[in-house]
Amino acid sequence: MPGPEAMARHSVLFLTLLIQTARGQVSYSIPEEMTKGSTVGNIAQDLGLDLQRLKSGKARIFTRDSTEYIELNRNTGLLLIREKMDRESLCAKTTPCAVHLQMILENPMELYTITIEITDINDNAPSFLKKDFRFEISESAAAGAGFMLGRAFDPDVGTNALQSYSLKPSDQFRLELHSQADGSKNVEMILQSPLDRETQSSFTLLLEAFDGGDPVLSGTVQIHIIVRSVLFLTLLVHIARGQVSYSIPEEMEKGSIVGNIAQDLGLDLQRLKSGKYIGLDKENGHLVVKNKIDREELCGEISACSVSFDVIFENPMELYRVSVDIQDINDNSPVFPKSKIEQKISELAVLGARFPLESAIDPDVGVNTLKKYTLQPTDHFKLNVQNGAGGNKNVEMVLHSPLDREKKQHHNLILTAFDGGKPQRSATVQINIIVLDVNDNAPVFSQSSYKTSVVENAPKTTIVTKISATDADESSHGIQYNFEHVTYTVKALFSIDADSGEVKVIGDIDYEKHKQFTVKVKASDHGGLTDSSEIIIDVIDVNDNAPKITIMSFSSAVSEDAIPGTVIAMINVQDLDSGDNNKITCSIDLNSPFKIVSSLTNYYNLVTDSELDREQTAEYNITITAVDGGNPPLSSKEILNLKLSDVNDHAPQFEQESYNAFIAENNPPSTTILTVKAIDMDWGQNAKVSYFLIDGDLNGAPLASYISINSESGVIYAEKSFDYEQLKSFKMQVKAQDGGSPLLSNNVTVNIIIQDQNDNAPQVLYPIQTGASVVAEIVPRAADVGYLVTKVVAVDVDSGQNAWLSYKLQKATDRALFEVGLQNGEIRTVRQVTDKDAVKQKLAVVVEDNGQPSRSAVVSINVAVADSFPEVLSEFTDFTHEKQYIDNLTFYLILALAVVSLLFILFNEGLYTVVLCSFVSLVEVHWKCISFY
Repeated sequence: MPGPEAMARHSVLFLTLLIQTARGQVSYSIPEEMTKGSTVGNIAQDLGLDLQRLKSGKARIFTRDSTEYIELNRNTGLLLIREKMDRESLCAKTTPCAVHLQMILENPMELYTITIEITDINDNAPSFLKKDFRFEISESAAAGAGFMLGRAFDPDVGTNALQSYSLKPSDQFRLELHSQADGSKNVEMILQSPLDRETQSSFTLLLEAFDGGDPVLSGTVQIHIIVRSVLFLTLLVHIARGQVSYSIPEEMEKGSIVGNIAQDLGLDLQRLKSGKYIGLDKENGHLVVKNKIDREELCGEISACSVSFDVIFENPMELYRVSVDIQDINDNSPVFPKSKIEQKISELAVLGARFPLESAIDPDVGVNTLKKYTLQPTDHFKLNVQNGAGGNKNVEMVLHSPLDREKKQHHNLILTAFDGGKPQRSATVQINIIVLDVNDNAPVFSQSSYKTSVVENAPKTTIVTKISATDADESSHGIQYNFEHVTYTVKALFSIDADSGEVKVIGDIDYEKHKQFTVKVKASDHGGLTDSSEIIIDVIDVNDNAPKITIMSFSSAVSEDAIPGTVIAMINVQDLDSGDNNKITCSIDLNSPFKIVSSLTNYYNLVTDSELDREQTAEYNITITAVDGGNPPLSSKEILNLKLSDVNDHAPQFEQESYNAFIAENNPPSTTILTVKAIDMDWGQNAKVSYFLIDGDLNGAPLASYISINSESGVIYAEKSFDYEQLKSFKMQVKAQDGGSPLLSNNVTVNIIIQDQNDNAPQVLYPIQTGASVVAEIVPRAADVGYLVTKVVAVDVDSGQNAWLSYKLQKATDRALFEVGLQNGEIRTVRQVTDKDAVKQKLAVVVEDNGQPSRSAVVSINVAVADSFPEVLSEFTDFTHEKQYIDNLTFYLILALAVVSLLFILFNEGLYTVVLCSFVSLVEVHWKCISFY
């Protein structure tokens, strides 16, 4: 880590605030690792905003990241560092590195985009993945041999990133750097001069990596080299463009080291896979021989023999091809097909006559294969060795001295075959030559070479071709045909009819294994004379192999907000056929938001082609189809199940546009009013809905004192009892909010209607009931039936049926004299008043509402049946007052009689009222009223 002085220097050198404002955007550039509270910039000044606007608009910083690195001081308009930012943690190797924020203002709503570029400081030294490297190098390694070293890593970027390497001491080895496509450099150690184990059996080198920062930071690793005396193990390593190659001899013991793949590629050991023949030692990254490799069994006659496999990495996706060349060792001796060769030769055979011999077979290749022949003795014959079309050696005995059957009928020769290996191997075969008499003409083939073809998978007994030879002798009809110098493979696939010369298929021919055969044939007559020819058989490919789809890498889940072009899977498609049969077309289902694009030969990427929406389709079964160009074409399919992970892109939606709820007054607290329900189309936490009341007032008190809501279920409760007579209805807003990031919400209006209950008894307005006065209604004795005595007037503050009133006569001095109107409360006489009726009549009327249960009120009414006031007064008046009050009362009574008499005269039985008043107390005045009708 840089010291305090270096950090201070960085603060001065790198703290450059580059500000650009355009259409609500502003950009800053700051160095990483600024301390908490440091100033990024003055956002108010840079955007031309008043500080009061920041306060009134409730300016706030919004970021999609879970960590809030920047905060806003509304009072000063400054953007400040809230959390220290490490560029390497935020962006790794991505440049430029930036944090994107939004500043939101309300009233009116405004949105400003803030981009803060984080510039790198040299706060990381280069480091190696391993604490040391270990090599075992043969002392026979040639100068120029390369050994891949694991590269160093520096999280910094630009000039602060890894720049160079040094190797000390450098007298025996030097460094070479190989630039890669991604900008990295692979490090190779090159042997400069030969090693001598006897002079120095081990080396310890120091590899140091330097960055380009100021000051320069570095990291070191030790390299331990052990010089081994190994004869055949030459590890030739070459790395270029995602490929690494090794070369090893065959027949290496199980567990032998091939190479250090992790070190050579500078890769993580955990991400490698081993193959059939090559395994991986995960502790040190060595490729080791898993099973003993027999080059001849693995590759047969093919000289360039190798084992290849792929190394795949994800995040990001990378592909490396590893090839291990299997070098031949001289582990096979030449072998003759027969242990003894019998050759019949006419004594008339001319000098220079050629007699083909069956060649020896050596499975080894290169210098280790068959190289030469010797023949002993050579008094009559010598050898003629010719190179065949396929690289084989054709052996012939050439007669160089005449034969004389009478002198010697049999000649025994020894033919020896030698290979070119060290140590040299050989094989011998005995040749028994029988000298025949008379036959002096050899068979002659019609063609020196026959060219034909056969379709792969041809049925057995299919005739491939027919050869023929002629003999000038009379016994030409007895020519015999045989294969000559053929391999085991040819013998297993073809047969030749000795008499007819027909070549037929007897095995399964596979174009993918053998594309052409060169078969030597021999024609022999009965005299032992022969001729040779060859048949070249081309195998015609048949489209018998369907493309093979291999999923190299697959992300089974992808976010629904993945941008078009996001790689979902890496696919390899191979077809063992050739030509048009090998031309592959790879496709996927139509009408899907994906597409197949070719990356390398036979490699394809499955990528997104358009935007994804989990709410419309939560998962896809993507069928990948590979079709070759054969006729008819063959195809194969692979189905990938891809699930979309949710992004919070939907706000909760209420089931109704608004809600109406009814609740009876006088409800107990915590009564359930209704349940609101909102649905969020997202999934998981993004779809978890919570409910809240939006703050408000009701009758001067907070809404929350009247109403509450269960945040999980949406059930709305009454917190207190409602009184219909005080509050008949009200509205409120409920918010449904999901649990995503950022939070999304929606509001709905809820109308609460209070329902009336019969909780109020009727109130009598008339007659007025007072304890200090007497109210009496006067009925003249001459009143007819139906005479209106008075009317009871009452009200009920309830509503609806609860306020419908009815009137009933509860008690009466004489029930037969009065009745009460059920609906109007009018008290009328039901018969003629007589002299016998008492002057003082007391009535009790019940006023009852229509509620359930009903409520009632009782009013008492005094009725005077009299024609004169004295009668009334004698019944209703207390005459125990002092005389001055009696005099006053008499005066008012006389006045009242005069007024009443006048009213009778003027209105002729109209309804009117006279109020008689008297003082009944020395302290206060009370009114005693008598009503006249």
